[in-house]
Amino acid sequence: MKRIVDSGEVPGLLAYVNRNPVGWCSVSPREAYPVLERSPTLKKIDDKPAWSVVCFFLTRAYRRKGLMASLLKAAVEYAEEHGAKIVEGYPIDPKNRPMSGSEGFTGVVSAFRKVGFVEVLRRSPSRPIMRYFIN
Repeated sequence: MKRIVDSGEVPGLLAYVNRNPVGWCSVSPREAYPVLERSPTLKKIDDKPAWSVVCFFLTRAYRRKGLMASLLKAAVEYAEEHGAKIVEGYPIDPKNRPMSGSEGFTGVVSAFRKVGFVEVLRRSPSRPIMRYFIN
């Protein structure tokens, strides 16, 4: 992370409530996350350029209050401002498997759907690939 910040790249967005940071979301072009390509579940589905949202953090007091969807909407807007036409996410689907403690760090399907993401592929019962298409 230090290398990314030192490079001048913006690795994500912060969420503030009353001037206090309460959350974070990563968003960058998919190429910034080479680990995705090494995953049989999350590897590319096509050659279309996409941005990826791969991680969230919300302080305990602000979980389950809709902040994840707000961060995700801001991530889409940020990606669009930087030329993105597709934004991908790789959330957990807790309907198909209960989530353990920190497992929701990749987001949850319901937040992605709320913002307008659609499922485009599912190679795992609990981990769909979802996309938001920017006009």
